[in-house]
Amino acid sequence: MKIHKAIITAAGKNQRSLPLQTLVDRDGVAKSALAILAEEITGAGIEEIAIIISPGTEKSYAAAAGPHSRRMHFIVQSKPLGYGDAIHCGAEFTGNDPFLLMMGDHLHISQTGTSCAQQLIETAQCEKCAVSAVQATHERMLPYYGCVGGHRVPGRERLYEVEAVIEKPTPTQAEQELVVPGLRAGRYLCFFGLHVLTPAIMTILARHLAAPPGLDNTGLSSALAELVRCERYLAHELEGSRHDIGQRYGLLNAQLALALTGKDRDEVLTLIVELLAQSQA
Repeated sequence: MKIHKAIITAAGKNQRSLPLQTLVDRDGVAKSALAILAEEITGAGIEEIAIIISPGTEKSYAAAAGPHSRRMHFIVQSKPLGYGDAIHCGAEFTGNDPFLLMMGDHLHISQTGTSCAQQLIETAQCEKCAVSAVQATHERMLPYYGCVGGHRVPGRERLYEVEAVIEKPTPTQAEQELVVPGLRAGRYLCFFGLHVLTPAIMTILARHLAAPPGLDNTGLSSALAELVRCERYLAHELEGSRHDIGQRYGLLNAQLALALTGKDRDEVLTLIVELLAQSQA
């Protein structure tokens, strides 16, 4: 199961400008969030990248991608029909191949020498099935994420057999359907913004998108909930952290996380201490 294609979604109304934002990476180099994502993807051995964009933004994205644009396919989501539709816009690009899915407004910082994307791809290739990255998340954050429930794979501390998927569950729903044995009370496995998916997900999305209007089944989570019933599907708690740059102070949070794990850590810590001292003066 070789993964050689990736999709980045970036067409959402509140998402489309975020991958164009400039940050300073862990090597101290200023670059767009899109370029940082592209480097993670290509570093994991993926050869082709599709960016799902809104109409009229291709030039901005090509410029933000820099040298990575030569391996990118810019696919326009002509109407804002939701996340599931955005992913399905890449169906022709992925064909019958498995693919890596990333969100354009999420950055991922590994706590090891292996990137988050590479960790997930290695698991998918080893297990030969779809795998979603997850992170144990406090219940106060449930309104922001899709979540999974299931049980640990025997002998694999961070790997889970998925049994249920719910988008933005209430605390009551989570307590009733998404408790995972072994996690701390009040914490649930929420999506990390990274998935390796099989071609089956495009078939499911096509069917959901063709259903009569009014059914709440046009997102990725509803398709993943069906995938659970069709084939083996795992969740991997990666050794890393996710940073949603679309949240309030999300860009600042991501920048600090990059800086504090990079070569300029000491300089940044000094600047933070000086700012704190000035604010108390």
